[in-house]
Amino acid sequence: MQPLLVLVVMPLVVGVLAAVTFRDMRRASVAAALVSTAILYACLSTLNPSGEWTVLATFMVSPLTLAFALGAVLVVFGHGHLHRRPHH
Repeated sequence: MQPLLVLVVMPLVVGVLAAVTFRDMRRASVAAALVSTAILYACLSTLNPSGEWTVLATFMVSPLTLAFALGAVLVVFGHGHLHRRPHH
């Protein structure tokens, strides 16, 4: 249950909160990326008190959390799907 919360739910919540807080897609994306990576590192440090492999694990897993956080920001701003261009 903890991996699901840390890797999926936390980035989604961070992305939505960043989008609601900043109301600018660029600032919300940067904030979501930084905060989700920092929270991921904190969670991995807490779950692994010996500290071995924490930085490497954060580096390897952070693209997943970044994708969920940035995806949540895009969905909140309405850019989560492709818009078809009208044919002329």
